[in-house]
Amino acid sequence: MSEYFERSVMLHRQLGGKLGTHSKVQVRTQDDLSLVYTPGVAAVSEAIAREPAEAFPLSLKGNSVAIVSDGSAVLGLGNIGALGALPVMEGKAVLFQEYAGITAFPLCLDTQDTEEIIRTVRLCAPSFGGVNLEDISAPRCFEIEAALQDLGIPVMHDDQHGTAVVVLAALLNAVKLTGRTIEQCTVVINGAGAAGTAIARLLRCVGQDPSVCVPVKEVFVCDSKGILSKQREDLSETKQDLLKYTNRSARSGTLEDALEGADVFVGVSKGNLLGPSHLARMAKDPMVFGLANPIPEIMPDVAREAGAAVVGTGRSDFPNQINNVLAFPGIFRGALDARSPVIDDKMKIAAAHALAAMVETPEPERVIPSPLDKAVAHRVAEAVQAAAPTS
Repeated sequence: MSEYFERSVMLHRQLGGKLGTHSKVQVRTQDDLSLVYTPGVAAVSEAIAREPAEAFPLSLKGNSVAIVSDGSAVLGLGNIGALGALPVMEGKAVLFQEYAGITAFPLCLDTQDTEEIIRTVRLCAPSFGGVNLEDISAPRCFEIEAALQDLGIPVMHDDQHGTAVVVLAALLNAVKLTGRTIEQCTVVINGAGAAGTAIARLLRCVGQDPSVCVPVKEVFVCDSKGILSKQREDLSETKQDLLKYTNRSARSGTLEDALEGADVFVGVSKGNLLGPSHLARMAKDPMVFGLANPIPEIMPDVAREAGAAVVGTGRSDFPNQINNVLAFPGIFRGALDARSPVIDDKMKIAAAHALAAMVETPEPERVIPSPLDKAVAHRVAEAVQAAAPTS
């Protein structure tokens, strides 16, 4: 990995960052200038002022996303602040453009005050067709996302929902290989932050119509102190809320206790947490998704040797990379095309099923498409657009 670190720094230094802007028109004549700027542009502004919806076809609003971060939970780096987050948000903008043709702008905010972030996004919202919240720590990320759902444009915290969508897609194909069904599975999620919470909600179909969502049998969520249970008195309000739809069997204890008889492990925590003895406690042919970066909760070769039927990680150098780039470009493309004011759970579930369907014949080392397959975003977008609310 050190080689990638060195090469990446050299690339960014050489280019001065990864992102720039380009004009869709050339200004070569006085007539060109009069059309793109004054006096012609006055008519465009007046049309939008009369009918605000005209901003979508007449400006960049209809195909633009703000990538908003406060740098408080960046990758595996933690709270590195707004400037430290900027290269990551630039990269995200590049992926929006490359995979979905969406113009995206990094907005790294020099504040970690929840209300100030909400107010800032509200003030910036007229310029954008959607908002991708990114690398904002829990529980503030939940509060910020919830507070912005009335903007009239889709707002999604990708660390939560992008991850959950890709995990569900991978699981839909993995169960086929192990002779199970989704509703038969007991899932252990290690990590009770943004991603872990969203995965638990999606797998348990919280608030969902059963016709579009089939819940797993049981979910146990663990944090650094063990299973989230009613017996614990140290749980935050967010973690207490998780108990409304997880750990219905009232199990308590350690991560090892949670794994007893479990079919699926999903790690969104830290590396090197599991060994062969942990997998030995799980059901036969367990499915293991260790998504911690750069070191997964268990290395794939160790997991396979210990009996795992399907193994996924967050890394590009191993099979079954659970990468959010498989989800967020297509989700936002579909939401923008549908002119949807939200990205709801029905749209996320549609994205997961479309993503899973991209792998026609699942295999142990291919239950999810390659992150380099740019056809994925278009297929996901079609499904999301079709699932979007009609009014």
